[in-house]
Amino acid sequence: MANVWLNSALWLGLALAASLISVRVAISVALIEIVVGALAGNTIGLHITEWVNFLAGFGAILLTFLAGTEIDPRIVKKHFWSSMTIGVMGFFAPYLGVLAYAHWGIGWPWPQAQIAGIALSTTSVAVVYAVMIETGFNKTELGKIILAACFINDLGTVLALGIVFAHYDFRLLFFGAATAVVLVILARYAPWMFKSIGQRVSEPQTKFVSLILLALGGLASVAGSEAVLPAYLVGMALAATFLAEHELAHRMRIIAFSILTPFYFLKAGSLVEVHAVIASIGLIAIFLGIKMVTKFIGILPLTRYHEFDRREGMYTTLLMSTGLTFGSISALFGLTNHIIDQRQYTILVTAVIGSAVVPTLIAQTWFQPDFKAIADEPEVLEAEEVAGEEP
Repeated sequence: MANVWLNSALWLGLALAASLISVRVAISVALIEIVVGALAGNTIGLHITEWVNFLAGFGAILLTFLAGTEIDPRIVKKHFWSSMTIGVMGFFAPYLGVLAYAHWGIGWPWPQAQIAGIALSTTSVAVVYAVMIETGFNKTELGKIILAACFINDLGTVLALGIVFAHYDFRLLFFGAATAVVLVILARYAPWMFKSIGQRVSEPQTKFVSLILLALGGLASVAGSEAVLPAYLVGMALAATFLAEHELAHRMRIIAFSILTPFYFLKAGSLVEVHAVIASIGLIAIFLGIKMVTKFIGILPLTRYHEFDRREGMYTTLLMSTGLTFGSISALFGLTNHIIDQRQYTILVTAVIGSAVVPTLIAQTWFQPDFKAIADEPEVLEAEEVAGEEP
């Protein structure tokens, strides 16, 4: 569709349809947007333009940043051992399981098998955070433990991708040094700056955060990395500030969930090619099954060890079994750098998207635990107030 206005109306119309469907069926809007994107991509042919790529990319960055701001240092300190062990096991169990099957089971060369293991080792911060916001579990200790474990899990994915495939040069060193300096400055001076600026109609606070995210994202791209990677660390650096600035967090969620993240989830779904999926459906199911089974083998016993009740343990394990953002980034990295071919990319991305849908649907439908708000947290807003989406 050449007309930019009609094309944008189509994308927003699909986002609205997904939102209305999610309200009706009481399922996370992120998952509905993925399904709607897949249906539209294979029927009417969604046209992915540069501005769509930008909005989708910025949506992923902002959503990852907001997830980082939910990492409450008090909860992480209180539940450090549980978050650390669950996160570490959440990475290693599927990474080793998928790597072994891809290399020794179906004969993929070692670099291709490594990409498969890394892509399916992830936990989807985007999906988990979207679910947390919609259900209000981001204001519970369980939700914050899961988000902290997600960070540790995905940090393992990022480190693995970097250690195995990164080009160690001056640009990567400069990016790492710049990120470290920015994080230190933000943690020290951001609270003072936000307080001195105050809330304004022109939203200088939001613009400042967006500037930092885009600048570090640009440096990451120059270094051969991904723009979404530093966003989580920036969110963690500003977590204490955002816990004190509830209105700022609320405004940024509105921006993310109303305009930006629908483009990301719709685009993710639209990349699924039905013909390629049908041709490799068995292998896709096996990869998805290996990811979920290894996550359960690794994580569920740990939830028992850390004295989660049955529903909390199952809910935690299922959400830790999701994947989307870093999984698709890893697969795309492999395709872009000619490590895997188009067929292997389709298999991995479809398995990644399946892991965003299947475990989340099971978790929300049958294992959602009782809501237990943290005692000193403010009353949780309804989903339509927080995200402008659904209850």
